[in-house]
Amino acid sequence: MKNVILITGASAGMGKDFAKGLVKDGHVVYGAARRVDKMDDIKALGVKILEMDVTDDASMVTGIDTIIKVEGRLDVLINNAGFGSYGAIEDVPMADARYQLEVNVIGAARLMQLVLPSMRKHKFGRIINVTSIGGKLAMAFGGWYHASKFALEALSDSLRNEVEQFGIDVIVIEPGGIKTEWSGIAGDNLKKISGHTAYKQKANQVAELFDTIENKVPGPEVITTLVRKAIEAKKPKTRYSDGYMAGVALFMRKILSDRLFDKIMMSQFKK
Repeated sequence: MKNVILITGASAGMGKDFAKGLVKDGHVVYGAARRVDKMDDIKALGVKILEMDVTDDASMVTGIDTIIKVEGRLDVLINNAGFGSYGAIEDVPMADARYQLEVNVIGAARLMQLVLPSMRKHKFGRIINVTSIGGKLAMAFGGWYHASKFALEALSDSLRNEVEQFGIDVIVIEPGGIKTEWSGIAGDNLKKISGHTAYKQKANQVAELFDTIENKVPGPEVITTLVRKAIEAKKPKTRYSDGYMAGVALFMRKILSDRLFDKIMMSQFKK
C-alpha cells in the first residue's frame, strides 16, 4: 500500500535515511526540516521537501495543511526531529532545558495533534515516535535529553490507548547508538556546558566516550528497517529497538536494581 508519509528532521542522519528508504519503497514522502539546503539529494530521489521548524507553530500548521490539501490525507507521521542537550543539570541554563523539551517533546506533540483529525476521518493512521533507549534509562549529564525522551515515551503510551478506537496505531522506535550527527553535537555541547565546571572530569570522560564508540555503532539503515516494519505490519508492535547496545542496555535496565545499574554505567567512564 502506498502511504503518504511525513518525516521530521529529514535533513540528516536517521531522518534522511528514512526518507531515502521509504520513497524507494514507492510511498509519497514529505521530508521536513529547517535546513532545506541540505536536502537536495533526497529531493532528487522524489522526496517532497517542506521547510518546518518544530518550535514554530505556524510552520507546523502550514506544513500539515499543505500535505492534506495536496494529497487528501496523511497516513504516517514520523516524529524524528530531535537533538541531545548534554551537561550537568546544575550547569545547563534553563533556556537550554526549555528548548530541549520544546524540540523533542512539544513539537512532536503538536504535530500529533495536527495530524489526528485527518487520520480519524480516514479511520487509519500510524504515528511513529523516535525516542531512544535513553527514554528507558538515564545516564549522567544527559538529564534534560533523557527527560525529553522519557516524556515522549509516556505521551506515546497515553495516545496509543486514546486513538486505537479510531484505527490509529502509535509506535515507538528506540534506537541505541547510531552513526549520525547526534553524538558529535551532544559531546560538543557537554564540553561547552560542563567541561570547565565542578563536573569537568566526568563530563570530559563522557564526551570522550562518545568519540570512542563512534566507530562501533551501525549506520541509520538499521533503524530504517524498524520503521519499515512499523509501517508494513498489519498489527505493528508498540515498540521496536536496535542499534549499538540497545538490547543489552534495555535488558540490564529491566533486571538490575537502580544502584547496580548506576554502578555499571558509571564504570564505563575512565577513572
